[in-house]
Amino acid sequence: MFVREKPNKSGSVSVQVIDKSDGYRVVKTIGSAHDADELNRLVEVGKSFIARQSRQYCLFPKDEHDNAVILDFVQSLSNASIRTVGPELIFGRLFDDIGFDVIPEELFRDIVVARLVYPTSKLKTVDYLYRYRGKTISSESVYRFLDRLKDQHSYLAQQIAYQHSRKVLRHISVVFYDMTSLYFEAEDEDDLRKIGFSKDGKFQNPQIMLGLLVGENGYPIGYDIFEGNTFEGKTLLPVLKNIQKRYRFGKPVVVADAAMLSQDNLEMLNRQEYPFIVAARIRNETQAIQDSILEKCYGLISGQSVEIIRDDGYRLIVAYSDQRAKRDAYNRQRGLVRLRKRVGSGRMTKEHLNNRGYNKFLKLTGEVSIEIDEAMIEQAVRWDGLKGYLTNTKLSASEVIKDYGQLWHVEKAFRISKTDLRIRPMYHRRRGPCTGRLCGLYDLQGVGTSAA
Repeated sequence: MFVREKPNKSGSVSVQVIDKSDGYRVVKTIGSAHDADELNRLVEVGKSFIARQSRQYCLFPKDEHDNAVILDFVQSLSNASIRTVGPELIFGRLFDDIGFDVIPEELFRDIVVARLVYPTSKLKTVDYLYRYRGKTISSESVYRFLDRLKDQHSYLAQQIAYQHSRKVLRHISVVFYDMTSLYFEAEDEDDLRKIGFSKDGKFQNPQIMLGLLVGENGYPIGYDIFEGNTFEGKTLLPVLKNIQKRYRFGKPVVVADAAMLSQDNLEMLNRQEYPFIVAARIRNETQAIQDSILEKCYGLISGQSVEIIRDDGYRLIVAYSDQRAKRDAYNRQRGLVRLRKRVGSGRMTKEHLNNRGYNKFLKLTGEVSIEIDEAMIEQAVRWDGLKGYLTNTKLSASEVIKDYGQLWHVEKAFRISKTDLRIRPMYHRRRGPCTGRLCGLYDLQGVGTSAA
């Protein structure tokens, strides 16, 4: 048997195990890779599969080959499975390999592993450690430890996480930034916990804002915490400059969602010579640019793109995708079905004439009659499948699109933190004894997430 790399039409590469002992047979498809690192890992996993057929499999890694096997093994497990295999055997080994074992606090390891295996409140973590690990600790010792972690080890924990990411990535050339909100089960605000726009839908609860900077493939670089009513667009530059100054790496390409950066922020990034890539709101461009987009994009096939230089000198790259076009058409049709039903019911009024959702396809006829604007729908169809990217870099269009396509890793990190690690809601009612803008009882939710 041998491992075969098979290019796909989509640009990815499939890795398969082939057996030629009796004809030509695909024994197993290992997976598809979109970059060189993933391809190398899948090839090693394929080789390990062949080795297992010969009963030559090793659980504990001695080289990159075995590390790829362990990574594949861990990714195939759920938290429930790991409880059965043994948390220390899996998560404890990863904890040490990353380097967190240099922090001289045994409770740090216990809490991190417990958070991964049994994510719950700190009080229930104490119960978990007693029931399943045979360790007796008090809740007060946990809170005192969190203050020590913030005061004495927070910087080191973040540095270890960064150094591990740097080791994997080799160099920091592209970074991805996003923010989320973490709410408290409390009513009172203070100088950090503020009521603001909640991404969790908890608009009555005070919250804090967490800004996260990651590298390629979602490896963490750094984070910061802001007051709960902070406008997210004002956080990127402070986080970026502080982390860059701390770890002394060059100015990477900054990738962020369009909602994150205002025109002023883009100009500030450009003045300070930060290359950036953001999503462009192509339907909000000037009429001249919109006309140019539709003209240049007419007849594009999936995967092709065009480039337009805006008046401010930024490059506007517009790409077409068949898959996106089908999704745009499907979503519009589904919205129009509901809209036509509402118009047919006769319950639509002038108040419904706005640009929210698919109401933009409504128009007034006569004095009070409302109907669907079919011409506007035909105009909207012309934009199906188009997506814009705004950049000041000299990267090729394909590189710009590829880099922006990794932004989902930040969203995945937030989803894992909130869902799998259950870092919210938080129940702390007061600050701890530490000093400074951030206190351990607040900040260590973020530190614990980074360490895990």
